[in-house]
Amino acid sequence: MSTHRPTRRNVLRAAGGLSAALALGGAGVLATASAAHAADDGFGLHIVDRNEGDARMRYYRFATAEIGWQPAVNVLLPDDYHTSGRTYPVLYLLHGGLQDFIEFDRQGVREWTAGKPLIVVMPDGGQAGWYSNPVSTNVGPRNWESFHLNQLVPWIDANFRTYAEYDGRAVAGFSMGGFGALKYAAKYWGHFASVSAHSGPADLRRNGGAVVHWANVSAAVKDLAGGTIYGAPLWDQARVTADNPMERLDSYRNKRIFLVAGTSPDPTNPFDQFNETEVLAGQREFRALLDGAGIPYEAHEEPGGHVIRDYMFRRDIDGIIDRLRKA
Repeated sequence: MSTHRPTRRNVLRAAGGLSAALALGGAGVLATASAAHAADDGFGLHIVDRNEGDARMRYYRFATAEIGWQPAVNVLLPDDYHTSGRTYPVLYLLHGGLQDFIEFDRQGVREWTAGKPLIVVMPDGGQAGWYSNPVSTNVGPRNWESFHLNQLVPWIDANFRTYAEYDGRAVAGFSMGGFGALKYAAKYWGHFASVSAHSGPADLRRNGGAVVHWANVSAAVKDLAGGTIYGAPLWDQARVTADNPMERLDSYRNKRIFLVAGTSPDPTNPFDQFNETEVLAGQREFRALLDGAGIPYEAHEEPGGHVIRDYMFRRDIDGIIDRLRKA
């Protein structure tokens, strides 16, 4: 493990974005129903399904012109949300490939955050959506980036007691979601004061552009019916540059940065071997550039491969709370 402290403030297997590609070749949550629908209209979202019966976990499914099907989101509230009257910081937690908005609930996010003053928003991101607006699609709109940043973030701020500001938000994710977190934090610099990549690739261009190829292939097969994230056979080079953490270094200044990669992937699993080997190499190169630029970070190289490590998420969540504005 190497640790670079920011100046400001059960290992579980899970299929990730890289595996997907290789395997394929108010006083309440919403003041009233009418108020909620008014907010929907303002952000291009319309609630088509909801469940607000759980004391902490809220579920919503939306119709939106940005996505050709109806994506959902889980919103996990602090234990005292309904009684405290306080305003809370928010973590946007992004799932990996071949996963969905329920994944982190399956993995234990309620336990990770029990008693913690933090709202956690867990949206759908497509089986291989790569937290992007694709260059091409044969199945209608799949604009995950626009849905998340232009619609969902303001909707959350309008409907929950959040700090709608830079120091009130963090973004984190696993695998494909780890890449999405690094991408969102750089492209939307003023949105997130903390960014975390758990086994998330940090360089699109290394190793012959392996991650770009993975994104294109996995999305073409799983989400876009032959469409691609970055274009093929020719890439949209400007878009690759805009999305590539390695080429957006200055955008990480004054943020808390948390990186995790595995050092010993399963030797009997070629997908695990390839995935985490690429992730580890890319994160090391990213860290070297951060060092050269004088940008602090916290990095962990942990035993195992391309898996969700609950102990690393618990540590990360504590660091996020420490960095963000207090509830």
